[in-house]
Amino acid sequence: MRSRPKLPAIPADRPETIRQEIIAALKEESLTAREISGRVGISEKEVLEHLEHVRVALHGALVVIPAECMACGFLFRKRERLKGPGRCPVCRSEHIAEPTFAIT
Repeated sequence: MRSRPKLPAIPADRPETIRQEIIAALKEESLTAREISGRVGISEKEVLEHLEHVRVALHGALVVIPAECMACGFLFRKRERLKGPGRCPVCRSEHIAEPTFAIT
């Protein structure tokens, strides 16, 4: 049986670029990567990659509210990566609130 050649993927029509949409969403309210993903329509991994570029482009206007362990209350203040941590270094709990992002 013959298979058809695959057609190239066509990107969605967008009036703004993805980063412009992320910036507009973050100017309205603070959001987690998962919430941004839902609004913009891309994966969380892609959101984190775009946020790295947004952080550089806005020269520090991107505010990261750190992740927090829900079990012991440990705040991940010194964490440079935008992705949320896997587990708490203090109590080893995996129940961690995601970091939140906003633009001032």
